[in-house]
Amino acid sequence: MHSETDTVRRILNEHGDTWAIVGLSSNEQRAAYGVAAVLQRYGKRIVPVHPKAETVHGEQGYPSLDDIPFHVDVVDVFVNSELAGAVADQAVAKGAKAVWFQLGVVDDAAYERTRAAGLDMVMDQCPAIELNSLR
Repeated sequence: MHSETDTVRRILNEHGDTWAIVGLSSNEQRAAYGVAAVLQRYGKRIVPVHPKAETVHGEQGYPSLDDIPFHVDVVDVFVNSELAGAVADQAVAKGAKAVWFQLGVVDDAAYERTRAAGLDMVMDQCPAIELNSLR
């Protein structure tokens, strides 16, 4: 049985460097904006996913996961828990390797579905914090 720490490490180090960040807009006051910047500093390619499809940190945005015309490795979810399960299901359909629910985003049923589909997943954690602690 793998621990949550093992899963976090695997997602950050082994699953690839293209991260779709659902809920990322150009609003600098939102947590997603700062986390995306940290991910970029660690060599990740960020893909903003937001209805406004804004360019953020120099990366073209898309209105939904389905609209991204290339493979994504990890789907990082910054939407509220009520919407997060649908995003996890879209990540599975898109062929992502992992789903990451940010701090405060919890959906146990979505977690079970996503893991059953063979993806790694963590909930209620922040990759920026975890990246800093792994170094």
